[in-house]
Amino acid sequence: MNFLDDKEYYNIIKDIVNHEEFLKRKDFLHHENESVYEHSLKVSYVAYKIAKLLGVDKEKAAIGGLLHDFYYEPWQDKLGKKSPFFKKHGFVHAKEALENSCKYFNKYMDKKTKNIILRHMFPLNIIPPRYIEAWIVTMADKYVSMSVLKHPKAWPKYLGLKPKNNN
Repeated sequence: MNFLDDKEYYNIIKDIVNHEEFLKRKDFLHHENESVYEHSLKVSYVAYKIAKLLGVDKEKAAIGGLLHDFYYEPWQDKLGKKSPFFKKHGFVHAKEALENSCKYFNKYMDKKTKNIILRHMFPLNIIPPRYIEAWIVTMADKYVSMSVLKHPKAWPKYLGLKPKNNN
């Protein structure tokens, strides 16, 4: 299914998903053959559907899910560069995504949406989400990200290890 064919969902996210800065994420490789744009749309739509089913704030879930990985630059460009363990992508990108979201989409940034973005990496980031919608996005992200398990050769990079050179 094309998520953008769901008119209710599309009306919630259209200003973000068509924004020039968000569209740049089509060129950010995320998990193997998937862009940050594609990944974020999947997480957003899964979170939206779950929130709708549970009767909680589907708009916040959709927007928070869409912006949860709206960080500055492709994380895979940093692979192999030395950095302290707690400065690696998994630990810092939620804060970057929140800063970037506030910069480009401040009109959507209330305390719930900010919490969704900032806490989606729980338990890697040790402070848990505060709202049900934040928990929904956190779990939707984990669910959507499970596709990486289909690529065992890529596991080292997702664990923060330098990928093996296969030459």
